[in-house]
Amino acid sequence: MGILVPEEYGGAEADYLSYALAIEELARVDAGTAVTVSVHSMICSAILKLGTKEQKEHWLPLLASRDVLAGFALTESDAGSDAVALRATARPSSGGYTLNGRKQWCSTGSYAGVIMGMFRTGGPGARGVSAFLFEPNLPGVTIERVTEKLGIHTSNTCDLAFDDVRVGREALLGEEGAGFGNAMTALTAGRIGIAAQAIGILAACLDESVKFAKERIAFGKPIGAFEGVSFKIAQMAMDLDAARMLTYRAAALADAGEPFAIPASKAKLFASTAARKHAGEALQIHGGYGYTTEFAVERHYRDAKITEIYEGTSEIQQIIIARSLLGRLE
Repeated sequence: MGILVPEEYGGAEADYLSYALAIEELARVDAGTAVTVSVHSMICSAILKLGTKEQKEHWLPLLASRDVLAGFALTESDAGSDAVALRATARPSSGGYTLNGRKQWCSTGSYAGVIMGMFRTGGPGARGVSAFLFEPNLPGVTIERVTEKLGIHTSNTCDLAFDDVRVGREALLGEEGAGFGNAMTALTAGRIGIAAQAIGILAACLDESVKFAKERIAFGKPIGAFEGVSFKIAQMAMDLDAARMLTYRAAALADAGEPFAIPASKAKLFASTAARKHAGEALQIHGGYGYTTEFAVERHYRDAKITEIYEGTSEIQQIIIARSLLGRLE
């Protein structure tokens, strides 16, 4: 859990490439566990980049030791891809701020010991948003519901209500009014994690497909002998390698201190698309067996889709990539 945290705070002080490899291997077995670690690591990274000395010394040892899980609260009912439209507020009050509003789809929200949340401290637009770190057991914080999802069942997702929640000034993460940029910084790093999660799902689909294609007999031979199956597996293996190269490149750029936002978007877009596509092909290779819960491919099929949605949809990634080449043409 402290893979990106420096040793001085009790972490492993590993690099982003190591982080991507760890998320990939976790997702190969269970995608929900992988995204829990990914979100946790994303917030550790945000605290390292944006936190005060006191915030780092307080939170990072707890997060690195596994004693505390980190949750993330950005999305609202009318603020998803258009995150700057968020309405939850943080109003100045004696010695700090008072938080009010509702947040949807908070990752690890039911179990988190600290939450990174985005609230409006100023007027409309990105410059009116600030980031906060706070404990979710504060008076006025309520878990309104736990969200039932298609997949990643081992990852907790909930809606949180904030009713006159008092936090001190030390809860502010980064500068006031810089929260939207801080959120985007965190999400950019997180996209490496989601790309790696998608790779792990895809790798599991390849593992299961190869195994089944060798063992399942039809028309007197293993089904892997037929081009209708073997070509699917060949394409799966090729896209897995391509997804890995894109993701490892983004991680290597992050480690080198080079700009990596666009490579991270490309990696997430390609890896998530490939995971969703080939999870369907893996299920098809398994035939009727793949549609049952006796085989893991039905779980991979359900888990893969979310990688195209959270931490920036595929459509948002395409906008980011296109604007890097064309600029804003409005």
